[in-house]
Parts: sequence; structure tokens; C-alpha cells
Amino acid sequence: MSLDKILSIATKPGLYQMVTQTRAGFVAVSLLDGKKMTVNLKSNVSVLSEIAIYTLQEEMPLLEVFKKISIKEGANKTSISHKADKLALEAYFFEVLPNYDEDRVYASDIKKVIQWYNILQANDLLDFSEPTEAAEKSAKPVAKALTSTAAPKSVKPSAKNSSSKASSAAKGGGKTSKAAVKK
Repeated sequence: MSLDKILSIATKPGLYQMVTQTRAGFVAVSLLDGKKMTVNLKSNVSVLSEIAIYTLQEEMPLLEVFKKISIKEGANKTSISHKADKLALEAYFFEVLPNYDEDRVYASDIKKVIQWYNILQANDLLDFSEPTEAAEKSAKPVAKALTSTAAPKSVKPSAKNSSSKASSAAKGGGKTSKAAVKK
């Protein structure tokens, strides 16, 4: 499975897999305990396929980082816990990705990457095969739905109201408010 339906929800531990969309958000299943929950579109949600790690040259997609971890670990869980100290995490990540930007990638980011890799590996969701065109097309609406907001659209004035003639209120006709009369 690709990372297009795997989500990280702010203030919630672990990762979630999107099941279906609803009118006000979507239904997700926790990869830690299997519990279903509804998530509002106003929640801060990140799709793992949209996340990248800063390197000295360019940003590297998270899937590529997971591939490098998988190669290093032989498709097993990481040899280091995400709860290890900062220096151990940075040393491990330097082995995996030697050109990562140490100024912009913090220890907390490395913890998340290691924890996410272990969760995906435990749930057998690490698939590094190339996605098919059908899978890519079905994943794009998911990412678009998660990034859209429920803000109402602004209403533009109609072309009728923007004529060259002045309105009757501007000519002195029509009702005036008390605030306009009061001096």
C-alpha cells in the first residue's frame, strides 16, 4: 500500500489509515489499536505521502527515507527505539540518510520517522513497489479532500449592480440610516 491513505493526526498518537470520506470529514482506523474514529476536516492532518525530509541538496520524500531504513534494517524493525536519546537518534539517522540537514531536521522529527516506520512495518504496510496509475488517480482526491477547508466561498457582486449610473441612494433618494442623519 502506498502512503496516500496513511495519516498523522495532530494531538493523536500513532498513525491512522483513512477508510472513507464523510460529509464533515472522514473515518480513520488507528494502526496502533484498530479503533475507528471520525476526524473533522478542521483537524490538523498530514498525509504521509506529502511529507519530506530536508537534505542538504533537496527535500527527500518520506517513502524514500523509509526505503533507506528498510534496506539498512533488512525489512525488519529499526535497531533503535524512537525513545532513545537525541545523540543516538541523530547517529542512527546519519547512517540512514548521511546528507540530511541537521539544522532543519530535529530529534523530534527523527523520533516520528522511526516510530512511523516501525508502525507501518508492524502492520505490513511498507510496500516499495511503484504505484499503478489507478492507485495514483484514487489517491489524489484523498489528498485534495484532506487539504481542502470548509470555509465558505466569497460572493462576488453581480455585474448588474456595477452599472455606470449612480444608484438612487447616491442621488439623494432612498432611505438613509440614523447614523448618516446624526451629526
